[in-house]
Amino acid sequence: QVQLVESGGGLVEPGGSLTLSCQASEYPSGVYVMAWYRQAPGKEREHVANISKYGITKYNPSVEGRFTISRDNARPTIFLQMDSLKPDDTAVYYCRSYGAADDSWGQGTQVTVSS
Repeated sequence: QVQLVESGGGLVEPGGSLTLSCQASEYPSGVYVMAWYRQAPGKEREHVANISKYGITKYNPSVEGRFTISRDNARPTIFLQMDSLKPDDTAVYYCRSYGAADDSWGQGTQVTVSS
């Protein structure tokens, strides 16, 4: 079972930037994907971005061009760099790791975009 811990959330003004981190206990063996999701109050959890074992990335159109997902090849950690933040980006952000052997979620970190 992969353990995931998110960090880096906080309060930022519209147009600002924030970087989230997700530290995993390990990278799973075989093919896997690590991803960021978010959930705002009263809304369903939605996919934000993901990165595969091979470095292929995919983004929710609402964050394309503003957010960047990346992976540390030496450490079991992924990042989400968020630029040009909007109030609609306010949500709890969750890290996910899934593959042949596991499907794990972190506890989430709060991001609030407000003046």
